[in-house]
Amino acid sequence: MTTETRHRTDSETNPGAERAATTVLLDTNALMMPVELDVRVFEELDRLLAANADLVVPEPVVRELEKLSAGGGTEAVAASVGSDLAADRCRVVDAEETYADDAVVELAERGVDYVVTNDRPLRDRLLERSVRVIGIRGRNKLDITEP
Repeated sequence: MTTETRHRTDSETNPGAERAATTVLLDTNALMMPVELDVRVFEELDRLLAANADLVVPEPVVRELEKLSAGGGTEAVAASVGSDLAADRCRVVDAEETYADDAVVELAERGVDYVVTNDRPLRDRLLERSVRVIGIRGRNKLDITEP
């Protein structure tokens, strides 16, 4: 098998092997949407973007999910599921900021294509910085808001 053939085979069997076309950052409540709002976040992102997305989560978001999952009730369940989703489906990245929302803004300013959030104040901060935001529309669908 030639190197060229092997490379093609690797990228066909592992779509994430090549650089993703679209970088999508998810915040805390985006990862909690499956439980709290019955939103199939990853299916919705596939529907909206129709691209191989690099799903990114800041480390402070992971810490916030872990903290919330230690509580009780539906919020704790949603945070626990969100934590599992972040570990299984996303790439966790470091941020200088320690507060989750500030880390999202920091990384968005460094250059991402979209941020997924249902947090209105965070959404407004991002739109002011010309970042495209994906958020809930209707009952359980996501949609893009342009700055």
